[in-house]
Amino acid sequence: MDSSFFLATVAAAIGCFTLFRKLSFHQQDNKDKDSSSSPSSSLSPLTAPPPSSSRIWTHHVFPSFRGEDVRRGFLSHIQMEFQRNGITPFIDNEIKRGESIGPELVRAIKGSKIAIILISRNYASSKWCLDELVEIMKSREELGQTVMAIFYKVDPSDVKKLTGDFGKVFKKTCAGKTKEDIGRWRQALAKVATIAGYHSSNWDTEAAMIKKITTDISNMLNNSISSRDFDGLVGMRARLEKMEPLLCLESDEVRMIGICGPPGIGKTTIARVAYNQLSNSFQLSVFMENIKANYTRPCSDDYSTKLQLQKLFMSQMTNQKDMEILHLGVVQDRLKDKKVLVVLDGVDHLVQLEAMAKETWWFGPGSRIIITTQDQSIFRAHGINHIYKVENPRTSEALQIFCMSAFGQKFPKHGFEELVWGIIRLAGDLPLGLRVMGSYFRGMSKQEWIKSLPRLKAKIDTDIWSILKFSYDALSDDDKYLFLHVACISNRWGFEKVEKYLGQSLSGLVEKSLISIDGDSDGRIYMHSLLVKLGREIVQQQSINEPGQRQFLIYNEEISEVLTSAAGGKSVVGIKLIYAYGEEPIVTYINERAFEGMYNLQFLSIVVPDRNTLYLPRGLNYLPPTLRYLHWWYFPTTCLPAVLNFEFLVVLRMPNSKLEKLWEGIKPLPNLESITLTGSVNLKELPDLSTAINLEELSLKGCSSLIRLHSSIGNAINLQRLYLSNCSNLLELPSSIGNAINLQSLYLDDCSNLLELPSSIGNATSLENLELSFCLNLLELPLSIGNLQKLKKLELRGCSKIEFLPTNINLESLDKLDLTDCSMLKSFPEISTNVLELSGTATEEVPPSIRSWSRLDELHMPYLENLKGMCHALDIITELHLSDTEIQEVHPWIKGISRLRKLVLKGCRKLVSLPQISDSVLFIDAEDCESLERLDCEFHNPMVSLNFAKCFKLNQEARDLIIQTPNSDYAVVPGGQVPSYFTHRAISGDSLTIKLNERWPLVTSMRFMACILVVHEGADEACQSEFCRGGYFNVNCGNCGFSFRYLDPLLTEHLYTFQVEAKVTSTSSELVFEFNLQVEDRYGWKIRECGLVQLKKSEREQGF
Repeated sequence: MDSSFFLATVAAAIGCFTLFRKLSFHQQDNKDKDSSSSPSSSLSPLTAPPPSSSRIWTHHVFPSFRGEDVRRGFLSHIQMEFQRNGITPFIDNEIKRGESIGPELVRAIKGSKIAIILISRNYASSKWCLDELVEIMKSREELGQTVMAIFYKVDPSDVKKLTGDFGKVFKKTCAGKTKEDIGRWRQALAKVATIAGYHSSNWDTEAAMIKKITTDISNMLNNSISSRDFDGLVGMRARLEKMEPLLCLESDEVRMIGICGPPGIGKTTIARVAYNQLSNSFQLSVFMENIKANYTRPCSDDYSTKLQLQKLFMSQMTNQKDMEILHLGVVQDRLKDKKVLVVLDGVDHLVQLEAMAKETWWFGPGSRIIITTQDQSIFRAHGINHIYKVENPRTSEALQIFCMSAFGQKFPKHGFEELVWGIIRLAGDLPLGLRVMGSYFRGMSKQEWIKSLPRLKAKIDTDIWSILKFSYDALSDDDKYLFLHVACISNRWGFEKVEKYLGQSLSGLVEKSLISIDGDSDGRIYMHSLLVKLGREIVQQQSINEPGQRQFLIYNEEISEVLTSAAGGKSVVGIKLIYAYGEEPIVTYINERAFEGMYNLQFLSIVVPDRNTLYLPRGLNYLPPTLRYLHWWYFPTTCLPAVLNFEFLVVLRMPNSKLEKLWEGIKPLPNLESITLTGSVNLKELPDLSTAINLEELSLKGCSSLIRLHSSIGNAINLQRLYLSNCSNLLELPSSIGNAINLQSLYLDDCSNLLELPSSIGNATSLENLELSFCLNLLELPLSIGNLQKLKKLELRGCSKIEFLPTNINLESLDKLDLTDCSMLKSFPEISTNVLELSGTATEEVPPSIRSWSRLDELHMPYLENLKGMCHALDIITELHLSDTEIQEVHPWIKGISRLRKLVLKGCRKLVSLPQISDSVLFIDAEDCESLERLDCEFHNPMVSLNFAKCFKLNQEARDLIIQTPNSDYAVVPGGQVPSYFTHRAISGDSLTIKLNERWPLVTSMRFMACILVVHEGADEACQSEFCRGGYFNVNCGNCGFSFRYLDPLLTEHLYTFQVEAKVTSTSSELVFEFNLQVEDRYGWKIRECGLVQLKKSEREQGF
């Protein structure tokens, strides 16, 4: 890998720095902000820096008020609304008032989550109220209490400035009081006046104002998560944050929310924590746990069962035992005007929902119904669209979950690290497995751990088994078979292909969360490792002592025994023999009658490491006609059985076989879609495939004895991909190839004896990719190639005998034409394309006609020893590659290429200077331009990335220009120290701290230009060995995890610059940046210095 790839990624990765936000008791008040709130405004409470979630609050709300103004009116109404919404206020009716507030009242203030200061006209007439206010503001600063202000018939500016009637009352109270008391009162009133609270004059009615206040308090309580709910629950906070937008608690609509995932993933735990957080804000609440196990599975029309479920539901909801319910209308009758929270956990049948939560209108405004299930079809059938799909924990979270159960701490004990990781791999990151296994090992010695591991590897834990088996037992017979098939045979295979092989749908397993489809890897099936182990144990129990009587054979020793003794019976549906890397193979001599008893066998997969593992000393007499999938590496004989019926076969894969031919004559192959014989070097011919009308793929790569294809290939009208790469003795293609009207890709690279293509190739009009690279004896292309109007890619790399291409052809769809190392080609082909590769051709000059190629996007011309210059402006290209050419200058016309995005000059060793480049350029790669001295240009594009690695002759002016360019990605240039204009520097080490103070602006983020000095401190000669070709490193990105990048050797000091953004809160007192570069020790890489300079908006755009 060349250095440009590394340079294109290193700084972006380093940009994922670790940023810590250190919290202190520093507070910044909006001292000049006028506080008023309109009916449409949201509450903006003043909160103190320290986190308060760890405290145990005795009340939700502490109200501070002047009784004579509000007790019988406004206060009584808001208290009633609190009661309706489950908000618990402190009530001081029984407290005797004196000259000063007593310890009981101080405890009440400190024990309340929110303090409400209800400022009325005569509030300041009470020394008691003013002392309460002082204590509340003290509690805010010290304990993180949230403070809200309600200005009831009072102007906040009068409170702040102590003017108007409010000021007069305050002055009267101050008479005869100490300066200390007056000072404390004034300061507290000034602070509370700056809170963006509620101003009664902005509301049409008190009722509307009270409802808004109550809603805001309720939302604050809902969003304020108690740390006690997360004790031992790793990652729970992040999962609840994902639930928040689905719950949409600020809305009055009745909403049903689904939580789904495989068994053991933590659905119930998430629902339970959410319930604990939210239940106080609802008038009624109920958690119906594990419905599928604790309540009788109802029949769809069983009225009495629905009635029983509804009775249990209402009894728990109202906390009334033995409630009598005589009809199914009770839920909606009793709850239609109530705001309720309902959790229905472990639902496995639609009727359970119909009994307890059939319609949203059964419940009052603002109600939330949370349903957990592993069967996603229930959500679809019930019309539930707000769904949270629970994912497996990250690896770091899995470690913490296990360690909490095993050690009571979030990390392994010393000496247990390797054992812990081994068990985590067994549990497969499933929270249930991690917790159960952790509990099992708790208190054991290291020797006991080591002794117990083999048993766990061989057999699933009993507690885990019982929970997972419950889900399996609930499946239909068809889905049970499919479950076992995936567990034993097809896990990690392509979803659509498996359905095709099986002839059955896997959607039932998907909906029940027993398998998932990985969207990032070609739609592969993923079954959790514990479910895989469950399925395999179920199969093993089908016949413990006689493996040949089970449905699936998957253990190599047992397979070897069954094939040697021909002990397989009619029960066997699938065999999967595969050796893990490094596993010692079992040499097996297969009985010629091995498969005769397995006449229901459908899947046979044998993957062995070499030709010396399996032998057929007497050949093979029989393969079952039921086979749908046959995959056999290193098949050890020259031909398949004479008596053969592949009527149901979909896939035939026999790579690296000893086959010389497949079979004699014509066989019915109506379902065959794929044949792979890659690397079968003895294969001399293919059989007649005229009946394989559904064949889509034929791979014969590396079949070096194959001379020609059977003409029946033309009958494969559905053939899409034909691989003939490295068929070195292939002389020609049959003319019938033109009948393959659906052929999209034809690979003939390294067919060194191929002389020509048939003219009929022009009839294969669906062809998109034609690979002819290194066809060393190919002299020309047929004129009919011009008919391939869908052709996107034409590869002729290394076709050293081609002197010209057909003229007057117009391949309208061609995206890439690769003529690299067509050493006889001197003139440009007149074929318009997006990408043109001319490296290694005899081209001397770019002709004027290239300007008429309207689609040309990339022009690659490295290694053109004869190229002297480019005299024609290429206005249309976006990429220009001139690596390793002999050019001494880049012509100034390059400034006029308005669409140019990428300029590659790597290895242009005679290049001395760069002219002004178009402002459209985003990436310049000038690495190893050893003569480059100056840059006669400026970089105006703020997004440009610059690679000037190994340009050691660059003058200081050029280096400063590169480093100070405000790039969004990175820049790299040789250098020995971080420049002084980086105002925050660490001249030794890979971290630095920036202190924040009151002079820093109040912002949510700050952007910096970072610079690091990367050095290599190992011996140069040590990097000449095969081990110093580069390596992987990672940058610790905090919550982002790790970014892996490839590092190429740069044995001298280089500077990397890039932009980083730091999130800042009002509680941040300092920012700590850590740049962590980790590679193998032998490479000797190190970050010696680092620096930062803050970017203002103008500097981001213009430089600093």
